Amino acid sequence: MNKFLVFFATCLSGLLIGPLSLADRGPLLARQALHHPVISESGMVVSQDMIASRVGAQILAQGGNAIDAAVATGFALAVTLPRAGNLGGGGFMMVHLAESNKTIAIDYREMAPAEAFKDMFLDTEGDVDNLKARFSIFSSGVPGTVAGLVHAQENYGVLSLKRVLEPAIKLARDGFTLSPDLSDSLRSRAERLQRDPSSKKYFYKADGSPYLHRDILVQKDLANTLKRIMTSKGKDFYQGKTANLIVEQMQRSGGLISKQDLANYEVIERTPVCGSFRDHRLCAMPPPSSGGVHLVQMLNILEGSDLKAMGHNSAAYIHHLVESMRRAYADRSLYLGDPDFFPVPVEQLIDKSYAAHLRQQINPKASSRSVNIKPGLRETAQPVEHNEQSESTETTHFSTWDRWGNVVSNTYTLNFSYGSGISVGGAGFLLNNEMDDFSSKPGFPNGYGLVGGIANGIQPGKRPLSSMTPTIVFDPKGEPMLATGTPGGSTIITIVMQILLNVIEFEMTIAEATASPRIHHQWLPDNIYYEPGLSEDSKAILREMGHILNDSTGRLGAAQSIYRNVDGRLHGAADSRRQGAGAVAAENP
Repeated sequence: MNKFLVFFATCLSGLLIGPLSLADRGPLLARQALHHPVISESGMVVSQDMIASRVGAQILAQGGNAIDAAVATGFALAVTLPRAGNLGGGGFMMVHLAESNKTIAIDYREMAPAEAFKDMFLDTEGDVDNLKARFSIFSSGVPGTVAGLVHAQENYGVLSLKRVLEPAIKLARDGFTLSPDLSDSLRSRAERLQRDPSSKKYFYKADGSPYLHRDILVQKDLANTLKRIMTSKGKDFYQGKTANLIVEQMQRSGGLISKQDLANYEVIERTPVCGSFRDHRLCAMPPPSSGGVHLVQMLNILEGSDLKAMGHNSAAYIHHLVESMRRAYADRSLYLGDPDFFPVPVEQLIDKSYAAHLRQQINPKASSRSVNIKPGLRETAQPVEHNEQSESTETTHFSTWDRWGNVVSNTYTLNFSYGSGISVGGAGFLLNNEMDDFSSKPGFPNGYGLVGGIANGIQPGKRPLSSMTPTIVFDPKGEPMLATGTPGGSTIITIVMQILLNVIEFEMTIAEATASPRIHHQWLPDNIYYEPGLSEDSKAILREMGHILNDSTGRLGAAQSIYRNVDGRLHGAADSRRQGAGAVAAENP
């Protein structure tokens, strides 16, 4: 009998869909998601890359738990999904431990180097130099991914680190077949990536031409780095040969990360932000993520309305979503940052009485104007000036669940697609550009169009604010019911909220909840972003109410979710908005 069952429909999505826009392929996405469910009684992995999902499922089949599978998947994605999977970035992991009935939040977010300073990305005129903040060696924070994944495995896994790293090492050493998605991605980013000699060497052929679909990509330097991580239990990355290679890259390029910065990096276990919606409990990532706080805050606001009676994605429903989003993102601009450097008022923001106060401000018949909405805890606070910027959405999420009921929801990132575009010579991996997630100048938006203030200003050793929202939801009996998360930059929090509402309020299957069209609002700019699929009547009514609707956004996010049904069976949904995603179910060993 096969050790694991593979969901091939999403693996073939690139061949089926090809270059069609989301508007053209919307019905196809729904058919794939709805007609090919992935169901298991013994364990599951869902990620953005089918190869990595298979790796995680193999670990489950070998007796590993959800944490082992998550770590194996995370390292495999560093090989097979280089635009977002990573060794040189950072992220957040939510873990539910079944035996102790405990949920923990593992913070392995990047940290600012010791030589970082408040105005480091300002030019002589006092304006933000976006090229320096996003695409230079200065844009890289001290990476946390290796420390975070090793910490999780060593503390909560049941297999050896050697066992969970072997598949990723093999993929890097022997190579893997390029998917259409990866081939297209590397071709579209060639101009930027080929500016860096090491990135050009690692991701393109010797003559500079791109790898094609079905070519084999071998990454020997990356394989050697993974081997050193395995034998040193991660210490090499921060104090050994790999650390030296990182510092040498910094010295060649004029970067800031030092040996001491790497040696000083630490993973932090934090208390999750937990709340309730109807009779369900949910736990998500606390600061320096803004995700958990504002997910709970928005659900608190919406809990006072009969959303089901309004109808899913009706104008009335979308209006209430937007007004809750508008107020939460206004608060985000002033109150959120690294809690080790700034007193974040978490309990006040997630208090249901505060949500009731905000709810009273919402006119059910007319849109608010964002310019009139202030951060709500401080009535004297003034809205900040905003200049709209384009948004990058290249993060990645994966969820794992084992037969014992342990659950992992993990989101990690390099920030932009392929991070800064700069690779560490001799080590085989890309560096992040997470320093752009700080507020380089109060009131000036980052690359996601998000506005921040002094709470998220640059300081040595500080972790930049993030929207990543790995989430675990519990049923009325207190058992884990749903693990979910998504990439999407500033849209992450609102996407996760809509998946939760689709499942809890509208009783959709996880496939239906994933396929449903999404909307997003983030206070500034004062626009509703939306996917194809909203009715023309709803859009017309929203405009009559005073809302400003952008043209159809295309796609919002790429959620990777696992849902446990009342019968105990697991249902996996790999979001078909991006090619190559896969849910893989594991059988008992």
